[in-house]
Amino acid sequence: MTDSPSAARLDSHSSDFGDAAYREAVIELLGAIAYGELSAFERMVDDAEMSPSLGDKMAMCAMAVKEFGHVQPLLDRIESLGADPVAALEPFEKPFDEFHEHTAPRDWWEGLIKAYVGDGLAADFYREIAAFLDADTRDVIVKSLEDSGQAVFVVDRVRAAIVADPKLGGRLALWGRRLMGEALSQAQRTAADRDALTALLAGGIDRPGLDLAAVSRMFTRITERHTERMSALGLDY
Repeated sequence: MTDSPSAARLDSHSSDFGDAAYREAVIELLGAIAYGELSAFERMVDDAEMSPSLGDKMAMCAMAVKEFGHVQPLLDRIESLGADPVAALEPFEKPFDEFHEHTAPRDWWEGLIKAYVGDGLAADFYREIAAFLDADTRDVIVKSLEDSGQAVFVVDRVRAAIVADPKLGGRLALWGRRLMGEALSQAQRTAADRDALTALLAGGIDRPGLDLAAVSRMFTRITERHTERMSALGLDY
């Protein structure tokens, strides 16, 4: 087995869709990502209400619109595979909503960190898995995970805020660590609770997958990217 994305790439006309288990896994993954994008849109709208200025509020709403635009291509891909998009999203509604309730930001600054760090962690996880999919599905997923502009927006504002109030940095660093732990646990639970996704990660006779060592390396890479994001924010990790 290998965890090399290049080795895992499949032809866009792969016969894998003749494999019912693979098709089910792809639909589940698309459903998880689509619901994640939908909930990200909802959170950005909510966070806009905490904006300290009208300009910030307008910028956050504009990013939310872009985030919502990521949902439809995922739904289209689900439908092209012969599945009901709504039904594909439903299994993820409760666990994702519970996660967001458990990590609800207390103020504007925590909301910004969650939008940047939390969504970044989820995107990293899904990109890792997408490397093991057929080319058409992988392309749809990768495009759906493109940054909507929140990276520059969040980094600029958080770094300026920490300069103005150094104590804020300590609180946000702790918040970032908590999000890291919660997001990784959520990702692991999502994969473990869905048999099809677990099978997708394990691979098959004609499809590469991840053994335990490769899974460990995958999460190491995700952790390293998280550390880079925290550093970009000017926060210790």
